[in-house]
Amino acid sequence: MRRRPGPSARLRLALSYAGFLAVAGALLLAVVWVFILRYVPDNSQGLLGVSPNRYLLVRTFAPAAAAAMAFLLVFGLVGGWILAGRMLAPLTRITDAARLAGEGSLSHRIRMEGRQDEFRELADAFDTMLGRLESHVAEQRRFAANASHELRTPLAISRTLLDVAQKDPTRDRGELVARLQAANTRAIDLTEALLLLSRSDRGTFTRESVDLSLVAEEAAETLLPLAERRGVTLDVTGGTARTSGSAELLLRMATNLVQNAVVHNLPTGGTVSVRTEVHGGTGVLRVENTGRRLPPELVPTLTEPFQRGTERARTDEHPGVGLGLALVHSIVRAHDGTLDLAPRPDGGLVVTVRLPAAP
Repeated sequence: MRRRPGPSARLRLALSYAGFLAVAGALLLAVVWVFILRYVPDNSQGLLGVSPNRYLLVRTFAPAAAAAMAFLLVFGLVGGWILAGRMLAPLTRITDAARLAGEGSLSHRIRMEGRQDEFRELADAFDTMLGRLESHVAEQRRFAANASHELRTPLAISRTLLDVAQKDPTRDRGELVARLQAANTRAIDLTEALLLLSRSDRGTFTRESVDLSLVAEEAAETLLPLAERRGVTLDVTGGTARTSGSAELLLRMATNLVQNAVVHNLPTGGTVSVRTEVHGGTGVLRVENTGRRLPPELVPTLTEPFQRGTERARTDEHPGVGLGLALVHSIVRAHDGTLDLAPRPDGGLVVTVRLPAAP
């Protein structure tokens, strides 16, 4: 924003200090006149015939008072300028950091030393904001890079298949069509997941009363065939747990959690336990599954887009597009809830979703 140039805050503070001292000096002179000089007789003999009269006292006192006033004014300007500079020095550092952030440098930190005060509290809050902003920007950059790579893969496959069909007209068209359909389906699923992720991030949905137990049962019923094919036992327990939100998004959240629990499980004899309950005014959905052991440092990264276990989601070993827990995290956050992931000691994962209970 363009603004007209004006006096700096340091100059205004210095003038304020000088003005305050000048007013204080003038008040002192007024007190001397009102309570002392006005009672001195203005005659040739003065007070009690021995003291100087008012005229002599005024002539003697006035030059000294004027010199004192001038000294106070100069002292106020110089001292105010120095004090204002020391007071505003932290603000200058904060301004420099904000200017660097505006130019794109989010790695800079103020790290202001000293005891706690208003400026240092502002600097700490600004450093925290820069840290979160840098993390968010880095996450968005990773997301954009991964999304472009994931979208490029099915498109590249489609182009290769079309080139093969063009160069070899005798090739089996049924196989080409099936592979093209699979590649296009993957691209469509990924695009729809990205759109749903964007929608949940914006929070543009109508809220209604939703029972998490019914959502969990519907998600489990939908994924029961997948669990049976993989030899995973799927169990849903718990009572009514109502919350306020989008039924469609909450169903997608539960479906993603159950699907991840089924897919990332033991080769045989795995189990998935889904439980809903109300605890302390909060609706709780907990999904626990068996599986291989996960390092504790890996668990926080599972909610990042295109992450699956210890490797990126670039293979066709498992169904999905690598946005399962990222979508869950976004949906939970849009519903003012919390998402907790904890590795099981014997292997597997415990995912706990806490959402505000509906009144």
